[in-house]
Amino acid sequence: YNEYKSYLRMPIDYSKWKDIEISDDEDDTHPNIDTPSLFRWRHQARVERMGEFEKQKNETKEKLESTQVELTKLRNKLREADQDTEKKQIEQDIEKLSNQFHEWKGKESELAKQEKLAPWNIDTICRDGFSKTTVNKSKPVEKELTEDERHEQTVSFMEKYKEEIKKFGFYSKWEDSKQYLLDNPHLACEDTASYLTCWCVNLEMEEKHDLMKQVAHQTIVMQYILELAKTMEVPPIACVPSFFTKIAKCDDKYMEGFNLELNAFIGRIEKRSKEKMDKLMKEAEEEERQKRLGPGGLDPVEVYEELPDELKKCFDTKDVQLLQDTLLAMPKDEAEQWLQKCVDSGLWVPGGNDESASAPPE
Repeated sequence: YNEYKSYLRMPIDYSKWKDIEISDDEDDTHPNIDTPSLFRWRHQARVERMGEFEKQKNETKEKLESTQVELTKLRNKLREADQDTEKKQIEQDIEKLSNQFHEWKGKESELAKQEKLAPWNIDTICRDGFSKTTVNKSKPVEKELTEDERHEQTVSFMEKYKEEIKKFGFYSKWEDSKQYLLDNPHLACEDTASYLTCWCVNLEMEEKHDLMKQVAHQTIVMQYILELAKTMEVPPIACVPSFFTKIAKCDDKYMEGFNLELNAFIGRIEKRSKEKMDKLMKEAEEEERQKRLGPGGLDPVEVYEELPDELKKCFDTKDVQLLQDTLLAMPKDEAEQWLQKCVDSGLWVPGGNDESASAPPE
């Protein structure tokens, strides 16, 4: 109550009313001057100045948005980059674009300052000064997490909310996605984007291409919201309405950037899934090979493929006598070399019965 009384006693600042620019605020003009024409000319000149100022504001806004879209593309590309040289080049491009973004941000602030200091006139005096009230609050100091703690937190989040994240991945309408995020604000975060990205790779590996593209669309939606939040330095959930408002207005440049990023992301997912599948195939083949290795550490399949045709025939027919005769017909060093390979791979078991010399597994 005391603070309220103190507020009431504060003097009112009338300085903003001192410099109101109105075309017809002069009663005395030269008799030879057509006063109405003079007022119209002044009004027209003021309107043209205001139009030029609005043009600068719009151009600055477009540059900020286009730079933000490019930064989003580069940061997503950086996540997928494998080579150090490629990462270094992308990081340099990001730094360059970030500097440009801050320059345009500074110009936007300067224009806002000029607009605030500009004298009021008949065209601006009746406009709303604001449409909402905000209260500044000090940001809580967040604890710096270690890499292991961050990983554990991410895994815990994904495990806890994976069904909710999957539900978001299935939405195809903008309005449904917007409402779902507003109803579940905790999903607007990096962990959701990471889960959706991993899900896309798994879907592509399972050859569910159409579903992968749907989830990829929602992944880019989330990444755009996150990048917008970084730019505006606000929580991601605060950017949800503004992002979907731009989409709803069918901003051609915004949609073009979105679709380009979506197609590039799908291409990276397809490449990543193929690489991962090839790696899994190689690991499976190597595991199978390890199981086949003979007592000397050689692969019976590989050794069989290296054998001369006459020795292959011996194993194909499982004829031990033919094998012995064929080895005796060879030069001693060559016969010993092939016999040792057969023993090390398990194709021939010394001292075994007649069935020891069997054809290699298919």
